[in-house]
Amino acid sequence: MNAPHASEKQTPVEFVEDVEIAGHIIDSLILPKVLDQITAAGGTFRVKKIAIGQARSDPSFALVEVTATSSQRLEEILAQISDHGAVPTAQQDCRLVAADMDGAFPEGFYSSTNQRTEVRIAGRWVEVSNQEMDCGVAVDTAASEARCVPMSDVTAGALFVVGHGGVRVLPHQRSSEREGFEFMSSGVSTEKPKGVAIRQIANELFKNRREGGRSLLVGGPAIVHTGSDEHLCRLVRGGYVDLLFAGNALATHDIEQALFGTSLGVHLERGDITEAGHEHHLRAINRIRRAGGIRRAVADGVLTSGIMYECVQHDVDFLLAGSIRDDGPLPEVVTDALEAQRQMREKIAGVSFCLMIATTLHSIAVGNLLPAWVKVVCVDINPSTVIKLSDRGSFQTVGLVTDVEPFLRSLALELDALECGQ
Repeated sequence: MNAPHASEKQTPVEFVEDVEIAGHIIDSLILPKVLDQITAAGGTFRVKKIAIGQARSDPSFALVEVTATSSQRLEEILAQISDHGAVPTAQQDCRLVAADMDGAFPEGFYSSTNQRTEVRIAGRWVEVSNQEMDCGVAVDTAASEARCVPMSDVTAGALFVVGHGGVRVLPHQRSSEREGFEFMSSGVSTEKPKGVAIRQIANELFKNRREGGRSLLVGGPAIVHTGSDEHLCRLVRGGYVDLLFAGNALATHDIEQALFGTSLGVHLERGDITEAGHEHHLRAINRIRRAGGIRRAVADGVLTSGIMYECVQHDVDFLLAGSIRDDGPLPEVVTDALEAQRQMREKIAGVSFCLMIATTLHSIAVGNLLPAWVKVVCVDINPSTVIKLSDRGSFQTVGLVTDVEPFLRSLALELDALECGQ
């Protein structure tokens, strides 16, 4: 940080730092965001140099002088704008402090974002692995490696980055394409043309499968309650789902429907409440527990249809994470929340597209774990689910506010059309 200076007339002392911002900083609106954050935080700026790329594929560059009235205020501004890729030109290695206890970071630890991040170790920039928001960055100086580590996994003696010096964030650039997936990223609205949006989601799923990507589906029990389970089964059979994250409820009511034809005691074919139907979900759980689990129930012929059956039959990995309200639960349900998080982190490796359908808690949980370069679509009848995801930093999420059944039905039809036209 440059030393403060004052004129002979004893003008207020100013603290100054030059930062550089590079990439698609104009069309991604990164530069305006940085400048706005500087002024909103009580600082001032002067653009000392700027070079704007002439073509869409050309990156731009800006050198900006940031000024504040105190060193603390300047540090706060630099910390805020670093999340948008603004890097101080006075390069320095990241500062490392050893954790003094298990389960807690050192004071002043660097809190990670979900964007690609690098830390400077011995004069060399090193990419941070396992990128995830709200973590610390652990550094192995001997191997010159850095990775994101959640608070619960901190071990005493491990070195963690403290402060923002020697850290640079590489913001995910907005696609220059004006068609396709980016069309959806204009906010959350109930008035988007849903047919166009669903067609784009189908194209993304089709493209992801064709290119060997991994698609994650995060689902809630409304998929079953609304009679949409067969549409999802078609996606599983078609190879459009590689990984399923859900809770006890989706699997339970899916199995209840497969065994008894009901969901929450309501007969899905007729729409009427079945006598003693409120017991069906518990009887379904009991039958699966007696069989030794979902996979064993499929192998033994106890479970012969439904979402979970199709996942087992088509080798689709799944993780069921429990909650305090769960009945049973099913044998496969992971009831330890921290263990469920750890397993989620392991399973999302290589995921390139995520479709979240009708589940607030699971959507937010998974959104917290995914890096910014994974495309995410959140479909829910309640717009607050998508808004919460964006508010928590999962800015790459695009939302579609609609009912589950017509969405999945239309999505399955669009995928069928793509299959016929390939």
